[in-house]
Parts: sequence; C-alpha cells; structure tokens
Amino acid sequence: MQEILTVLWEAAPFILEGAGITVVAVVGAMFLGLGIGVPLAVAQTYGTGSVRRMADLYVWFFRGIPILVLLFLFYFGLFAWIGLNLSAMTATVLVLGMTSGAYQSQIVRGAILALPQGQFKAALALGMSRAQAVWSIILPQALRLSIPGWSNEYSILLKDSALAFVLGTSEIMARTHFVATRTYQHLPLYLLAAAMYFGLTWAGVGVLRLVERRVRIKGYGETA
Repeated sequence: MQEILTVLWEAAPFILEGAGITVVAVVGAMFLGLGIGVPLAVAQTYGTGSVRRMADLYVWFFRGIPILVLLFLFYFGLFAWIGLNLSAMTATVLVLGMTSGAYQSQIVRGAILALPQGQFKAALALGMSRAQAVWSIILPQALRLSIPGWSNEYSILLKDSALAFVLGTSEIMARTHFVATRTYQHLPLYLLAAAMYFGLTWAGVGVLRLVERRVRIKGYGETA
C-alpha cells in the first residue's frame, strides 16, 4: 500500500501537466468545431442543392469514420502527403476539431429547426437579406439553444482526446501509460487518470450549464 501511495504521489504532478494539455486540446477543438459547425449548419438549412450536398458529404465523412482512424489518416497520411510537418498536438486539435465540427453542425442545425420558421420569413418581409436574417435573427437564438448539446459534445470530445496518445501527444493518457509501464502500478494509476477525466468532465459541463442559465431565452427549453 505504501508503495502505491508513493507512486501516486510522485506521478500526480506529471500526470496533472497532461491534464492541462488535454484541456488545451479539447477547448481548441471545441472552438475549431464551432467555427466549422455553424457554417455547415447554415449551409445544410439554407444553402442551395450543391452547397447542401457538399456540407452533407463533410458531415457523413467525419461522422462515419472512427476517431482513431481519422487521427492516423490525417497525421501519418494526408498531412505527411501534402508536406505539413505538424506537431502531434497540432494534429490532434485539427482532427478533433474537424470531427467535432461535423457533430456540432447537427447540434446547431437542430437548434435552427427548433425555432419558429416564421421568424426567417418575417425578416425577409422586412427587407433583410437571407444572410442578414440568419446572422441577426436566427443564429443568436440558435447558438443559445445549442448549449445543452455542446455540453454533451464537450464530454464526448474529452473522452475522444484520450486516443491522441497514439500520436505521442503528451496528454493525460499518454503520461499515465508512461508511468504505468515503468512502475507496474497500472490499476491505481489508471484510476487516477479516470478521476481526472471525470473531474474535467464535471467542471466543463458545469461551466456550460452556468452559461446556459445566463443566456437562456425565456419561453425556450423551460420546464413547467
């Protein structure tokens, strides 16, 4: 027991540094996914036939392939093929972000479709262009309604980030595996990693719920 406690005490600061890297990767991927997902959602909802098909193709590609395969496909395949010498961390954020963009597009798209469609028609009747109506009327409401879905996406993305250790990204799982293979204290160390992931999930979802309460639109998503 004393040996286990000693290993955990000595390994905790090293693994906690990996938690910081995990947070940076997940937050970066979330924002990249948001930047990709919102235009995709708008394209799927209001785009022309060809634009919708291109957006659908992107979504189906990234939702239809396991994240582990995508990490290998882009880091060892596409990025190397086009001559991009990216770090494992950068590649992790890009791949997770592009994948998250496909899922976030469906979150935002669902929020857009949940709004009364008469708002868009009324904006056009008042002389707004389609772009102005989407930007000024639809998206401010849809983004607020998307926050509960983002909570779910955050927790999924956090767990998916554990796969980044296969690229050499020095996050929680990679550091835990490094220590475990040298100390042979696999169970306590992986329990420590699990506790860190649980804590990060709890904290991130808590922040998003706080944001949701602060920006909630009265009349939407409220229980009786």
